[in-house]
Amino acid sequence: MNATRGDLDQWQPSAPRQCWAGVSLDRPLVMAILNATPDSFSGGGRRADPGEAIAAGLRMAAEGADIIDVGGESTRPGAASVTPELEQDRVLPIIEALAAAGLRVSVDTRNAATMRAALSAGASIVNDVSALAHDASSAGVVAAAGCPVVLMHMRGNPATMQAEAVYADVAAELRAEVSVRIEAALRAGVRPDRIAIDPGIGFAKRAPHSLAVLRGLPDLAGLGYPIVVGVSRKSFIATVAGQSTAGQRLGGSLAAGLYSVLRGASILRVHDVRETVQAIRIWQALFAPGTVPLPQRPPFD
Repeated sequence: MNATRGDLDQWQPSAPRQCWAGVSLDRPLVMAILNATPDSFSGGGRRADPGEAIAAGLRMAAEGADIIDVGGESTRPGAASVTPELEQDRVLPIIEALAAAGLRVSVDTRNAATMRAALSAGASIVNDVSALAHDASSAGVVAAAGCPVVLMHMRGNPATMQAEAVYADVAAELRAEVSVRIEAALRAGVRPDRIAIDPGIGFAKRAPHSLAVLRGLPDLAGLGYPIVVGVSRKSFIATVAGQSTAGQRLGGSLAAGLYSVLRGASILRVHDVRETVQAIRIWQALFAPGTVPLPQRPPFD
């Protein structure tokens, strides 16, 4: 089939945006995943040891990560919650060390007490899978700190979310539900230029939903906020490509990540930093100013 002008326009990278979290968005950013949990689906618990986690964070920064995202509570489907105290025991030593080394650190948490403690320890970004809905105090913490925040879409909580993966039009419903959380954050005093949004791939979404959400990213980008996308090693890759082991999903992660950038994502949240940075650099070289790629089969039918 022949590509239409509209198809080609959709394949062009998004125009450069404003800075977010102190970094220019004129190129795709890499947010490195650093889970300090014993039950991480993609870490085997090795980074639950603070020394191992700190070394991993420093290595990720050396590989080109712009942000190190430190989490102390598993939010995989079916995961049980942990207390904020245990979460803080896991993440605060890591955050302190990485921030002291001059790295830009985000805290992956839905608990206001952990947000407050992490920001005091040197984190400069809050990444909340509940979009500030889980803890009634969290929006106030973010507003008072004036820090950047990532609002992620999810229905329910990690223990219940997959039962709520029922949609008539997932892209439209996601945009509407994200808009509600943005408005709530703004009403609480969070500055609009501090907000980024995450469609929550795999969170209350089965494989067909995740694919539809990625195809619909341009519509989500129309809200006017930077988009963070986390497709790294997600289960939808296994559904499509048949790789049951998370560590064997690098190819699918890179393909979905670059597709997301083409569709409007500004930040990729990833496990494999070195490989993602390399892929982005090649992507940038190919997308020199004034060039337009011509895919053989544009996926916009």
